Amino acid sequence: MLELVRSLGRRVDDGVWRLGFAARFFVVTLALSGSALRRFPLVVREIYFTGVLSLIIIVVSGLFVGMVLGLQGYDTLQRYGSEEALGVLVSLSLVRELGPVVAGLLFASRAGSAITAEIGLMKATEQLSAMEMMAVNPIARVVAPRFWGGVISMPLLAAMFSAMGVFGGYLVGVVLIGVDEGQFWSQMQSAVDFREDILNGVIKSVVFGVAVSVIAVFEGYDAPPTAEGVSGATTRTVVTSSLAILALDFMLTAFMFRGA
Repeated sequence: MLELVRSLGRRVDDGVWRLGFAARFFVVTLALSGSALRRFPLVVREIYFTGVLSLIIIVVSGLFVGMVLGLQGYDTLQRYGSEEALGVLVSLSLVRELGPVVAGLLFASRAGSAITAEIGLMKATEQLSAMEMMAVNPIARVVAPRFWGGVISMPLLAAMFSAMGVFGGYLVGVVLIGVDEGQFWSQMQSAVDFREDILNGVIKSVVFGVAVSVIAVFEGYDAPPTAEGVSGATTRTVVTSSLAILALDFMLTAFMFRGA
């Protein structure tokens, strides 16, 4: 029993220490972001790496999620004689929740893991140490551009996911099932509010982008310089980012509904 308590205490102590180190790392990254933003081509390259190269999975996933919403939503609304509200159901579900959350999970799985693996391999091959020997701060040169690339890419990917989801719902509802096209679009336009729905979705996507980017760069920078260490850091990035997205989504949703 005593050994169990000691083991639990060590785990809690290590967790608190890592949390404090991650918070300090985040502050240092923000403080050194000025030099990275002044060399904006570095950030643009990371936007391409994290954003453009993630477009395929975002677009395809958004399309199929919208098509599933169209099928399920029509089946549910038909029971109450409200098939014309299909556009409202699809758009609000995507803009408020599914767009930012699912896009964030896909972003963490694809881009977040890649960022962690890249930085971890740079640490394992002593490239970061070589930068320090040449008086180049690796956080300013390597970490900050990747952080801002992820923060900028995430809201754009979430918007693309929602747009493709609405298009998928349109394909199923209007083209395949035969819902009236005018009612589909007009009710969607009248029901979706810019401040209450679209802006809240954008805020969520920005918060998710910051969380995933911080976790990805921190896990890569803190990874043990071995093959197993980099592999473990990549796994932790995906797991921690996914849990952070779901927890933040609950808190943000509760705050936004309370504000409304």
